[in-house]
Amino acid sequence: MSVLNAGFSRRALIGGLVAAPVVLRFGRAQAGGAYLFPLGVASGDPWPDGFVLWTRLAADPVAPDGQGGLAAPIPVRWDVAADEGFSRIVASGQVTAEAADAHSVHVEVQGLTPGRPYWYRFTAAGQRSPVGLARTAPAPNAEVDRLKLAVASCSNWEVGYFSAYGHMADEAPDLTLFLGDYIYEYTRTGARAANIVRPYGFEDATTLAGYRNRYALHRTDADLQRLHAAAPCLVVWDDHEVLDNYSGVWADKGGRPDDFLRRRAAGYRAFYEAMPIRRTRLDRRLQMPIHKRVRYGKLAEFFMLDGRQYRSRGACVDEGGARGQIVTDAQCLDRVDPSRTFLGFEQERWLYDGLAGAEARWNILGQDLVMAGLRFENPNGETRYWTDTWDGFPAARDRMTQALHTIKPRNPVVLAGDYHSFWTNDVLLDSRDERSPVVATEFVGTSITSGGPPYDSLMAAMPANPHIKFFDSRVRGYMSMEVTPQRMTTRYQAVSDVRDPKASLSTLRTWVVEDGRPGAQVA
Repeated sequence: MSVLNAGFSRRALIGGLVAAPVVLRFGRAQAGGAYLFPLGVASGDPWPDGFVLWTRLAADPVAPDGQGGLAAPIPVRWDVAADEGFSRIVASGQVTAEAADAHSVHVEVQGLTPGRPYWYRFTAAGQRSPVGLARTAPAPNAEVDRLKLAVASCSNWEVGYFSAYGHMADEAPDLTLFLGDYIYEYTRTGARAANIVRPYGFEDATTLAGYRNRYALHRTDADLQRLHAAAPCLVVWDDHEVLDNYSGVWADKGGRPDDFLRRRAAGYRAFYEAMPIRRTRLDRRLQMPIHKRVRYGKLAEFFMLDGRQYRSRGACVDEGGARGQIVTDAQCLDRVDPSRTFLGFEQERWLYDGLAGAEARWNILGQDLVMAGLRFENPNGETRYWTDTWDGFPAARDRMTQALHTIKPRNPVVLAGDYHSFWTNDVLLDSRDERSPVVATEFVGTSITSGGPPYDSLMAAMPANPHIKFFDSRVRGYMSMEVTPQRMTTRYQAVSDVRDPKASLSTLRTWVVEDGRPGAQVA
């Protein structure tokens, strides 16, 4: 599909989506020149004395070559202030936005005071960026009374507006967690095109330029820009940042891993260029580590996990590309193979070592897929499992739950996205035995825009899964969480209609986890 299709031009797109919502609200273009900050600003990966600051310069954000309409290197000044009016600048410097990095800028600020807000901005070619609000993490041993989180996943540009992001920004979180599918790599065609609200206007992303333009287009959205400017974030990916349902080095659509790795590398590089994360690069194996551990005083510790890059090939995937299967173990013998891994064995060891040394009151695992498990029971007593969750890697999940049971980190809570629906789950030591001890609580957030799985079909399976306390796939939205030393409160926030850019917000359900008592209760 041409970038000029669907009845609008690239110039009209940028004029309609960027010039009014972004330039007028956040900044001012210089006479006679394109505004260089149409993608906004962001901060992320906070630590006690600093954080990462991000922006990407562009004159034409979705230029076909993925370079944003710029070629020459551009000096960029950055300023961090202790007040919104920038009367007390506490850190500043200059970096160069290079064409090789699509003129993206990553600044790792250090030397600041723990546990407080800071304001930041960029200046380039005489132009000012929007102002963003960042926060340093509290000192590791600091007493923290409250932490406000907003949790998002699965934002498909084509099927709706990002009003949920705007509502998240209105809540003024201390930290935003993105759990994957920040972009979608494919463009809807054929019958699926009937549901398009606002077209991507691109062919499927398979190259570096293609992935860059997906991120750039998303960042022209005023609600998403406002959220990134309102709070720092922690971010991991799922599959659509590269290819639907890929697993490790496998595209799961046939073909050789070496052929897929080049595409995966392009997706990973574009992800880094678009996200406020610490410096990371592709290595000789075309791998790029993004998992991380972030301490938030004595209150919380975050383990942000990569559930795609290192895992084994999907269970029982054939060369025809079968995927997302619901199968019995007799039909899929490799599902229970103990040599298969979800996180990769190196990341598993890193996680278990980290949990063993964790000292915070709440230990939060941010990752991509539903962990707790879902059984489909037939009247004849046959049990089937859906292989596109942790159920496709039961040996890896057994290692995880055994580690949680043995190490006993305080208040482990698993957060997940991917399945475009809200779930509240007890994670059991043995997922096959409902009498097994609860080792963690799991909250799964619905999508920002993407449509959910069939509600009635999934609800029909729930009687066989009492560890699943709640499920609803009929609404879009996000999770809003408040963490205190005594409890974690999670609100499932639903938007009225993703086809409405001014959609209203309501709370679908509220859950509470008490300190020292695994398992969520309705508030």
